[in-house]
Amino acid sequence: MAGDIVPIELGLTDGNTYTLWAPRWREGDDEWEAFLGLDEDLYVFPGVAELVAFIRTDDDNDLAEHPAWETVKSLAADELVPDERRTYDLVGVPELAAEDPTPEVIADLEDALEIVRILGEVCELTVITKFFNGNPILGAVTTGTRNFEGRDGTDLWVRIGRLIAKHWDDVLDAVDGVISTPTVDADAVTTAEAELEAAASAEDEDEPEEDLDLIGEQTEGDEDSDETEDDLDEDDDEADDEDDLDDDFWASVGIDPIRIVTGDGEYLSLRCYLGDDPVFLGSDGKIFVFSSPRTLAKFLSDDTSHDLARVSTFEEVQVAATDGSLEFDVIDDNVYVLPGLAEDIADGPRRIDRNQLELAVELLTDAADYADDDAVNEALGANTPLGWFVDYAINPDPKRMAPSAPFENESEAWRALVHDFEDRLTKKR
Repeated sequence: MAGDIVPIELGLTDGNTYTLWAPRWREGDDEWEAFLGLDEDLYVFPGVAELVAFIRTDDDNDLAEHPAWETVKSLAADELVPDERRTYDLVGVPELAAEDPTPEVIADLEDALEIVRILGEVCELTVITKFFNGNPILGAVTTGTRNFEGRDGTDLWVRIGRLIAKHWDDVLDAVDGVISTPTVDADAVTTAEAELEAAASAEDEDEPEEDLDLIGEQTEGDEDSDETEDDLDEDDDEADDEDDLDDDFWASVGIDPIRIVTGDGEYLSLRCYLGDDPVFLGSDGKIFVFSSPRTLAKFLSDDTSHDLARVSTFEEVQVAATDGSLEFDVIDDNVYVLPGLAEDIADGPRRIDRNQLELAVELLTDAADYADDDAVNEALGANTPLGWFVDYAINPDPKRMAPSAPFENESEAWRALVHDFEDRLTKKR
């Protein structure tokens, strides 16, 4: 599927319809965004077959100049069926906003509001742009459930629901006013329908049959299940005791094992704080990382040419590494997962795992401070697009206007920070 033109489904007043959306793309110094249509008309079709037929037989539309148009024309019919993430029930938005603010409801509402906001901008629908620009509290929907917790959160959700109930008919009327369905070649529709039916049949044939267990049939090992569960409970208790001892050791020396997950793999290292200053297992701003506990323990027992050696308690770590008693159980707050965040940033604040982002910011900031480098603090400053995005994602505030898409620049700025961080890592063997 061409990544920069996607099929979408819109639930409108007269029923579900299908069209194409081209998220923002760049040509030279210009940025563009468009839907399938011509001039002031937005083209929608009652089924996927009609959409496919039009794409294959008609180049008189605004997307025909898009770099991916020829690729889209060559797609199989089933590749133009919108996936669930690209299905927007616009008619059902007021009912959605009247439900309880569960994560699923909030996610569906944000998706619907976002596509309507984009439709308003692309199609120059003043009613819609005024609706969004004049009601910044709608931005609270982009940050998940946090804004809707407690009494204040409930009040905010109710206000948003009332706002939508009051104005949504006007919003829908604005969208309905620009849609049209062009005539489509009947033979091309028949061909597309046959392709879709064949693809659906092939998919049904590929689905494996579910294995059915006979009622009352005893699986092997059930007779010993009670004894096995008791043994497992004892093993778990012993493991918990060992973990507690290990945690006590690291707490006593004031040094933490950390795990860093990059695109290249998972690595172990150590970090502590002297006052407010982070100090890593490393030297000259470089962080030493290890692919296994064994190699890390061996390094600690043999080598003192690093900055942690000047920490007063490091000798205890070295002794434990030498006698084989040192363990590296990393607590969740010291696990830093970097892959995927750049893509999540490109999708907007709601797509972000806030905890993962917050931890990643901590790691990048600590590493930069350790190297006496101000680049991360500057890139995440409040006056930069990335800094605003990160601050809003981690500390959402419904009283502030949410960052607006597209977020490609913020995503690329984040990639650059991660690239610089990974350059600081020295892999030891």
